[in-house]
Amino acid sequence: MTTAQSQLDACIQACLDCLRDCEYCADACLSEDMVQMMAECIKRCRDCADTCALCARLMSRRSELHKQMCGVCAQACDRCASECEKHDDEHCQRCAESCRRCAQLCHEMAA
Repeated sequence: MTTAQSQLDACIQACLDCLRDCEYCADACLSEDMVQMMAECIKRCRDCADTCALCARLMSRRSELHKQMCGVCAQACDRCASECEKHDDEHCQRCAESCRRCAQLCHEMAA
């Protein structure tokens, strides 16, 4: 397997992991007593999850647009991580870590 293929595979996996963690986080935030206080977190998690899903699909089929989408995905991940890091909930912290990993690999892929 080539280095480029390994990087692509790692980025796809990071997107899928981030998608899962964002969906879980958004769902957990919806169950919070003060759900209105978590509105921004939920919005960013949903945007990030959708972006990660599309990014993984474009990379999987080696679309000519995958590098541009990786740039957008990295932005969505950075925004989500910044919001989740504000909250002490375990699910938010896990999501933030996953977003940071995905953002790093997507930034590299977009370069």
